[in-house]
Amino acid sequence: MKWFGVLGLVALSECLVTIPLTRIKSMRENLREKDELKDYLEKHPYNLAYKFVESVDPDTGVYYESMRNYLDLAYVGTIRIGTPPQEFKVIFDTGSSDLWVPSIYCSSPACANHNVFNPLLSTTFRVSGRPIHLQYGSGTMSGFLAYDTIRFEGLVDESQAFGLSLREPGKFMEYAVFDGILGLAYPSLSLQGTIPIFDNLWKQGLIAQELFAFYLSKKEEEGSVVMFGDVDHSYYRGDLNWVPVSKPFYWQLSMDSISVNGAVIACSGGCEAIIDTGTSLLIGPSSVVLNIQKIINAKRSYSGEYMIDCSTINTLPDIVFAINGVNYPVPASAYIREGQEGTCYSNFDEGRGGLFVSDSWILGDVFLRLYFTVFNRGNDTIGLAPAV
Repeated sequence: MKWFGVLGLVALSECLVTIPLTRIKSMRENLREKDELKDYLEKHPYNLAYKFVESVDPDTGVYYESMRNYLDLAYVGTIRIGTPPQEFKVIFDTGSSDLWVPSIYCSSPACANHNVFNPLLSTTFRVSGRPIHLQYGSGTMSGFLAYDTIRFEGLVDESQAFGLSLREPGKFMEYAVFDGILGLAYPSLSLQGTIPIFDNLWKQGLIAQELFAFYLSKKEEEGSVVMFGDVDHSYYRGDLNWVPVSKPFYWQLSMDSISVNGAVIACSGGCEAIIDTGTSLLIGPSSVVLNIQKIINAKRSYSGEYMIDCSTINTLPDIVFAINGVNYPVPASAYIREGQEGTCYSNFDEGRGGLFVSDSWILGDVFLRLYFTVFNRGNDTIGLAPAV
């Protein structure tokens, strides 16, 4: 599966096992040495960097953290856990609500390829002993719940609940350019009895307003930022259009329609969409996405991906998402990504598996690169405006 970070979690009973872990060379390093890493990631986008900058504007109260844009497929920031701090690269994911990172007790190859948290080195660590299991569109994590101090963007969040992995099965996390996930969806999606990190920031009075916002760069590694507590108007043009959250679970809204050249091709009677920074593509119902692939003349390859003639990018139409009476065009330069050796791929993909709601859309990074997005928990709205 290519889509990541959107759908839910299930708490399962797991055995807590302590397993010594020896660090080995990262699979990413091995692929990079063979000059195969870029090709692999272009063919396997994340649905869900390395210059990190933390800052706060004292005049506005906005807390900033830079994220690295990895090939327009994943946006990764850094957090520090424990006392003294241990550093981790994480996806800031609006499609989930929990924070987790790998632990030294993890037995999976994925953990050997990433930074792992050592509880024995932190004087502020507390373990609950509660087993957890988190399930995402592209992978799963099993482990246990713990508490410690989380530091990022100049903020210090004490006694924060977070997960430590014991198992990360499958290949997805093994090749991931991030260590863990920091969820920013609603508390109703989080592990029962825990308070998500954003809610703790607000509860502890660490931010001025109950909101956060994302600016995702296009192709440039640097420039992407997540901001907390207020909005920096220099990252967008015009006014923010505010859309009500239709269901306070994911960051979900109601769409009016999807059209091409003025003709509605999907969502004619309205449909739902989830705004998800943890998904790289545009995900929709299978029949609708297949029709869009035909419209843009994308052909299915032997690997299952949809390929497009790169020379047609300037001739293909915008695909327009209408939300709350406002049109949000997505041009071909956004819904087509260029791979190696002149190969181009469609950035539309079909929702599949039991975790996907068949009549909904997931508007991932393809959409969010075009539109600066504010997630306002204070009044349960999403603000959208063209990104600079």
